[in-house]
Amino acid sequence: MRSPLLALLLCCYLSGSQANRVYVHPFYLFAAKNVSCETLDTQTSKPLETLPVAPLDIEVLAPDSRDPSELDTQRQNITVRTAVLAELVNSVGLRMYQAVSNKQQSTNTLVSPVNTFGSLVTFFLGASKKTASSFQSLLGLSSNTDRADCVSFMDGHKVLKTLQGINSLVDDGPKDEITTQVWTFIRQDAQLSEDFVQGTQEFSDTSFIRGVDFSKPQEAEQLVNSFMEKTSDGRVKGIFKDLNSSSDLLFVSSFNFQGNWRTAFQPEKTSLQEFHVDETTTVMAALMTHTGQYHYLNDKVLQCTVVKLSLSKRSYMLLVLPHEGINLHGIESELLTGVMSEWHQSFQEGMLELSLPKFSMSSTTYMRDLLTNMDPELEAKLLGSLAEFSQLGNTNPFTIDKAVNKVSFEMSEEGAEPQDKVQEAGVPLKLTINRPFFFCVIEGNSNAILMLGKITNPNL
Repeated sequence: MRSPLLALLLCCYLSGSQANRVYVHPFYLFAAKNVSCETLDTQTSKPLETLPVAPLDIEVLAPDSRDPSELDTQRQNITVRTAVLAELVNSVGLRMYQAVSNKQQSTNTLVSPVNTFGSLVTFFLGASKKTASSFQSLLGLSSNTDRADCVSFMDGHKVLKTLQGINSLVDDGPKDEITTQVWTFIRQDAQLSEDFVQGTQEFSDTSFIRGVDFSKPQEAEQLVNSFMEKTSDGRVKGIFKDLNSSSDLLFVSSFNFQGNWRTAFQPEKTSLQEFHVDETTTVMAALMTHTGQYHYLNDKVLQCTVVKLSLSKRSYMLLVLPHEGINLHGIESELLTGVMSEWHQSFQEGMLELSLPKFSMSSTTYMRDLLTNMDPELEAKLLGSLAEFSQLGNTNPFTIDKAVNKVSFEMSEEGAEPQDKVQEAGVPLKLTINRPFFFCVIEGNSNAILMLGKITNPNL
């Protein structure tokens, strides 16, 4: 455990003020009340409380109702836990990004660690003891006193409320906004556990749980896809294909980030320029330009340039541009070892004339494929042949047939503040992002990584 923990600390302790914090094992911050070690071979003694699910009606688009007091509670008393949870989110997110990027070396890639983490915790709420233990292990929330046959379980609701609290910190900015939506479609004769239903609400701004007749798969496919498109303002569409008449549950989470730069780019300086996709391919792309003060550095070891761009009051983006002739994938693999913390200590401030492509992007990640890319045995334990979800609904066996994460990222040229006054003295250093680059969006209060991505072709 020491090596992953060291990488986690290097990646996520970006603020020196955290160095003196008294260490508390993450499990105990998120443990259930009166937690005790539970034998894995025995069934839970807690009776499963379920709720009926309304049938899907394409004319009824209102989200599920929720208790307003619960929403207020989500944003209270979470500051003690946010930094610790951010460390875990970052650690899992970086592993997952590496698994996706390894399979998509020549294509644009986008992953949201906070969205993926929330999906996994929601599944945890419906899992049997053995499967729940596997989820805890992946999430870094296992107790340090667990044994092979006996496990202490976290309170998944505490985790989800803290996660949503991290997202709410971004919404405190001038114009930046995160919107999280969750859709759960179950077969029409089934009921869902109250714990799982509550989890979908804690994880999201709006949630939709509907019963579907899967006996006619093509009709069901058209119905659920149309429903998601209408309830997401068109952002989520065409997710499901080749549904099965024996399906139990379909799950989709959507994470949409709409942001503005802290300081606007200069529209009159936006121009079409060459972007070098690879050694032999060049496309014309619209590059925005802004001249102003930036924090940046030249990493001579990894052979890349790193620039920090402020977004809202707290969130920011890191752009990582390989030096000419250096492969981006090689740098990405090194980023997962924790060099970001060293960058934050090495940034210098100076005048840059920065040009970068306009880009908005989205991705659709199928969780089973993602887990398989990480480790086929992991997929089998969490969502595949060995996974059990006895706490998910009123029928057994209950399976999660398809689980999908949809991530969208949109940035405006506009800024929340007036443009910087360019100093007359001195010549700014010119930096043009005109070849494949890596970026990450970070919530600066908790240091949680909201998004990880790379652009290999801004026109895709």
